[in-house]
Amino acid sequence: FANLDIRIRVKGGGITAQIYAIRAAIAKSIVAYHAKYVDESSKNELRRQLMAYDRNLLVSDPRRREPKKYGGRGARARFQKSYR
Repeated sequence: FANLDIRIRVKGGGITAQIYAIRAAIAKSIVAYHAKYVDESSKNELRRQLMAYDRNLLVSDPRRREPKKYGGRGARARFQKSYR
């Protein structure tokens, strides 16, 4: 990979989330490079190795923060009721 030049800019989230985003971007870009400039079999082998190492490198985590709703402090928490 000596002839590859990768530049990544991240915004938003925390430091750890940005690090995971950078990892995923590098892994996906290397797989895309193999798909475009190298043969298909090496791309599939690289993809298999990355999936075996860490699935989150190629498949993103769909969990997101749930939005806050009325009637409480957070998404699910409610204010306490008092019947007096």
